[in-house]
Amino acid sequence: MIRKSFLFGTAAIALLAGAPLATTFFGAAPGAVAQAQTAPVPIAPATSPTAVPQDAAEIKLSFAPLVKTSAPAVVNVYAARKLVARSPFEGDPFFEQFFGQRFRQQPRIESSLGSGVVVDASGLIVTNNHVIKDADEVKVALSDGREFTSRILMKDERADLAVLKIDGDEPFPALKLADSDEVDIGDLVLAIGNPFGIGQTVTNGIVSALARTHIGVNDFGYFIQTDAAINPGNSGGALIDMRGELLGVNTAIYSRSGGSNGIGFAIPSNMVRVFVEAARNGGRFERPFIGATFAPVTSDIAEAVGLERPAGSLVESLYPGGPAEKAGVEPGDVVMSIDGFAIGNPDTLGYRLATAGIGKSVQLEVNRNGASKTLTLSLAAPPEVPAREAKHIGGETPFSGATVANLSPRLADELDMTQTLKGVVVTEVEPRSFAARFGLQAKDIVVSVNGRAVDTTAALDKLAADGRRGWVFEIERDGKRLTQRVR
Repeated sequence: MIRKSFLFGTAAIALLAGAPLATTFFGAAPGAVAQAQTAPVPIAPATSPTAVPQDAAEIKLSFAPLVKTSAPAVVNVYAARKLVARSPFEGDPFFEQFFGQRFRQQPRIESSLGSGVVVDASGLIVTNNHVIKDADEVKVALSDGREFTSRILMKDERADLAVLKIDGDEPFPALKLADSDEVDIGDLVLAIGNPFGIGQTVTNGIVSALARTHIGVNDFGYFIQTDAAINPGNSGGALIDMRGELLGVNTAIYSRSGGSNGIGFAIPSNMVRVFVEAARNGGRFERPFIGATFAPVTSDIAEAVGLERPAGSLVESLYPGGPAEKAGVEPGDVVMSIDGFAIGNPDTLGYRLATAGIGKSVQLEVNRNGASKTLTLSLAAPPEVPAREAKHIGGETPFSGATVANLSPRLADELDMTQTLKGVVVTEVEPRSFAARFGLQAKDIVVSVNGRAVDTTAALDKLAADGRRGWVFEIERDGKRLTQRVR
């Protein structure tokens, strides 16, 4: 089973990637696709206020009409990839001369199963990145039994989202995106997906919590929690509200056994909306560049800045000339809210900035020395300044086999690094090269070589061509300085 777990004590947060791997592609049993359902009809928006059942008649009410109109937009996603097992004799001149290709192994196909949601009648589907990761081919099956091939328009591991496009011209049943900021704890929800590959299944529950962070699933750490039963294979499926609108994309569960324990997590629809819009525009998903680094507010910090309790996001440093500095943000400020939404920690801040969108302006409420200030912050795309000027280092040096580039906010965003970092970064290391042998890794920042500071790829290339025998170089990895000596 393609599953990815993040351990917390004796339990785990599991990404619900799908059914067990198989050696044949799309060999699901007929029961894996739900029976045909009636064509969707519009649902009248709710006109009465939210209320709990008041009598026996109301308790007998059914979700069936809601399911009939919503389920056709939830699809099964089949992803397949070729795996080529390398023979230990492959590439050996002696064995290839005498035995030819008989040791060459035949590729095998691995397939996995997940769920997806049609969010546009043209055939745009949103699912989880981990459902289609490394896939060579992706097919989708609708609830009425029709199957289509699809293309991956955009995917992002940090957001754990992907957008597919069905290869078909006809209009498809689609779900409207809800405003996930309007949901309340206790609201009724339905989860629709394909758990364990048995076919489309519907479960119901309530919203158990909002703004769940530190789940360890994606880069933004902001989830809707529900007790609606979610199991492996539900990944990418729909969490819908009582209007039949998409409230979130089911992504992970907190589980001791691998099955549902009533603690599931969904990526909010407002994050999905921004991601799908980026796919529609043919771009890539980028985090807004604001030019600042942040830290959680501890109880000691809260007391020092005059807060009643730990809350907000502490500004640690600013990127010179960045949007935050231009807006008047200062180190030591605590960001308390964005456009009226409370900020509990840096994860919440990152989510609010991402869902606001590049090109927009937001109102920041900051606490500065106990006083509240409101600042206008413009959200920009990460700039590629300086130019990356990538270079592949050759020769016989500790850097041979490494590709390096000048670090900019845009390149840092692509590498999932802090956007304010500067210097020369390793972007790739060839296996079995000198660079790999001496421990260089992608995302390492080369700080100095033989006592000389490295600030550009041209400077590193020149130092690497020195031809000396002894080397001392310093790198920065995950915020730590490491020194390597090579004789």
